[in-house]
Amino acid sequence: MASVPDITATPAAGQRISHNGAEYTTVKEGLAHILVPATASATPFTTPKGENQPQSVFYNPIQQFNRDLSVLAIKAFGESVLEDKKREKEKSKERQAAKKAEKKRKRAEDGLGEGARKAGKLDNSTAGEESRPGVASEEVAGTAQPEAAEVSALNGQQKSNGGGEQAELPVNGTQAPSTQAPKPSAPHFTILDALSATGLRALRYAQEIPFTTSVTANDLLATATKSIALNVKHNKLEDKIKPTTSNAVAHMYSLVGKENLTDEKGEYYRKYDVIDLDPYGTAAPFLDAAVQSVRDGGLLCVTCTDAGVWASNSYPEKAYSLYGGTTIKGAHSHEGGLRLILHSIAQAAARYGLAMEPLLSLSIDFYARVFVRIHKSAADVKFLAGKTMMVYNCDQGCGAWTTQMLARNKLAANKNGKGHYYKHTYDQGPACSPNCTHCNSKLHIGGPMYGGPIHSPAFIKRILDSLPTVDKETYATTVRIEGMLSMAMEETLPSLPSPDAPAPTQITNTGTKLPNPAGIDNFPFFFIPSVLSKVIHCVTPHEDALRGALRHAGYRVTRSHCKGGSIKTDAPWDFIWEMMREWARQKCPVKEGKIREGSAGWHIMNGKYGGGIEGKEGEEGAKAPGIVFDEALGREKDTKKLVRFQINPRENWGPMTRAKGD
Repeated sequence: MASVPDITATPAAGQRISHNGAEYTTVKEGLAHILVPATASATPFTTPKGENQPQSVFYNPIQQFNRDLSVLAIKAFGESVLEDKKREKEKSKERQAAKKAEKKRKRAEDGLGEGARKAGKLDNSTAGEESRPGVASEEVAGTAQPEAAEVSALNGQQKSNGGGEQAELPVNGTQAPSTQAPKPSAPHFTILDALSATGLRALRYAQEIPFTTSVTANDLLATATKSIALNVKHNKLEDKIKPTTSNAVAHMYSLVGKENLTDEKGEYYRKYDVIDLDPYGTAAPFLDAAVQSVRDGGLLCVTCTDAGVWASNSYPEKAYSLYGGTTIKGAHSHEGGLRLILHSIAQAAARYGLAMEPLLSLSIDFYARVFVRIHKSAADVKFLAGKTMMVYNCDQGCGAWTTQMLARNKLAANKNGKGHYYKHTYDQGPACSPNCTHCNSKLHIGGPMYGGPIHSPAFIKRILDSLPTVDKETYATTVRIEGMLSMAMEETLPSLPSPDAPAPTQITNTGTKLPNPAGIDNFPFFFIPSVLSKVIHCVTPHEDALRGALRHAGYRVTRSHCKGGSIKTDAPWDFIWEMMREWARQKCPVKEGKIREGSAGWHIMNGKYGGGIEGKEGEEGAKAPGIVFDEALGREKDTKKLVRFQINPRENWGPMTRAKGD
């Protein structure tokens, strides 16, 4: 019988591995392999009642989509960072070349150029030249000294050796013998997997993102860290992955305020380029530390699996304590939940003069996954109040909603008439009356929550553009990734700019274009036709018919990735309910007595235009003008046949239970 190979064997899917008297089976995901005890199930399963069986090693294959997407998103972000660094390096070289050219020109004008030396105006002897007025120090001994900018750069690269000594600069073309010459710092791209469990994410980041220089795989449990170290050794990634046993919050706080200090090995403390928070439940306790320990311009990836809190109306007090706002009830609750999570990140960052830019925000299965860029800008932080909103939600009536910003970021012209600047002022309120103007039901307040755009189309496009080149076996969920990201790309309805007051363009020192810091999303939520039909007790119209009516009236229409059958539009609720009344009048008149008097539907059908109820068709105002249900105009052209909305992968699926600690 063949012996079982040990941990030094080349990793392969489904292989049997022996280590220190124990046997393991390998599970392959992406390019990484993790070891699962041979006596345990490699894939978690559920009982007939839907109760999850405990695992000694936590692995949930349902979240491969999350991990595939994270690899591709971090890779897209890293590539943009490298491009920025390359662009800045080229600009720096151009500046240095321009400075040298300018110095050379000035020397020539002063008669100290090459021609002056050939004419004999300068003594070839170097004796006493340093004290002679008008002689450039760069020409002493015929050897040029470093430019001022170069000296500054070299000094910036020198490291303290604990005694305060630094490497000396070359003098007269010779190297000072006392200390080692400074070396240029190598490019680095570091990632923290703060709650690593098996280390699967860390393994994949190290394997599949080629420019990653270091990944820290941290976990609170020593047993988890032991498992991580075993997986790292089996994948032969000891040079890239560093397992640590620590409280994630304490580990991140340990980097704060140490930018110019060195550790016991003489290496500078560095904040992470990317921090990934993928906890069991909420990420709220980790946000304050995370925004401070990610570098300026770095990426923060956050997962929250407690959808029962941020997307439900059952625990508003819990949502407020974790995310700083209360939830909204209705079909659009998950979209509101994403904005609650973004609000909590933005609030945590703003306390330290840090601004948050959402790159991608998704409601997926049973969790939320957001990717945000954190950059230091006290000026951008001032815009946050004007991008934070309250929501007045008619959750017990017709489902209409109204938003109210907490402040205003007002673009005003400069006094000299050239350019514009922003004024930060209070917003006017209230945005609506206590009762819904459409159905007279009581309104409930949700928020505060983030009111700006939740996606960056440029970032999403970069990920989508990379999909044709990825290996479909390595990234098994690419079909779903393409469908969901295409939905996210399409769902943004940007506010139309004012032609007489264009917003200024924001560009960082590395050339990266940032979105308008005052940009808000005036159309943050969607509606579901079947929900509206239920209010007025009529047959549900086809989505194409409603989209056609909206487009015929000049409104923009798209869908939301959060829910199938959703319609996002910049049409006001007045028009939406006019459209539904006209649908009932034309296509399926509601029988008299079907709608209870005084109900939300009764108020809707007897509202501004009336009509719709059988027997009232001939009365004045029964027909809303300009509404045409053009299904051809409303039909979405989907030539690629994308998988936009997913089905449950199996029965009794979900986040699974926590791994059992020893």
